[in-house]
Amino acid sequence: MVRYILLAFMTVALTFTTACSSKKKSGDGVAAGDVENDPSVSSQDSIYDPQGSDSGKINGLTTINFEYDRATLNSQAREGLAQNAEWIKANPNVTVQVEGHCDNRGSVEYNLALGERRAKAVKNYLVNLGIDSKRLTIISYGEEKPLVMGDTEEAFQRNRRANFVPLPN
Repeated sequence: MVRYILLAFMTVALTFTTACSSKKKSGDGVAAGDVENDPSVSSQDSIYDPQGSDSGKINGLTTINFEYDRATLNSQAREGLAQNAEWIKANPNVTVQVEGHCDNRGSVEYNLALGERRAKAVKNYLVNLGIDSKRLTIISYGEEKPLVMGDTEEAFQRNRRANFVPLPN
């Protein structure tokens, strides 16, 4: 009888152990320390791609694309953000959610953190352009909401982005 109880207990324990484990993704295995933690503005680390998501705009706001493993803005990205700031100023009854996205290389946790750094860099720049920070929220989707499916460099490039979602106040 004790043997059956022990066997049942071990089966339940094994089931919970395997059900709660997470599978590591294959990929670069990029360490968190490899990314610049400072979302400061740089002249080389991101791109504004007007063709990045078909027209380059979603909901009337320019999508900002980033270089691999970066959360910084170059002059082209700043131009796109200046256009977005004008749109936000012209629509005072709207709050804008900035969504940070990544390609599917790296772990889920790493990409969520990188997506957050991207969204924060965009928000900080918009605040510097005169947008009230209360009108901007951020969220990171990491690799969870790709714009383009696939493991090609083109797909990776289009998925490394910040989108803007207007929300009514």
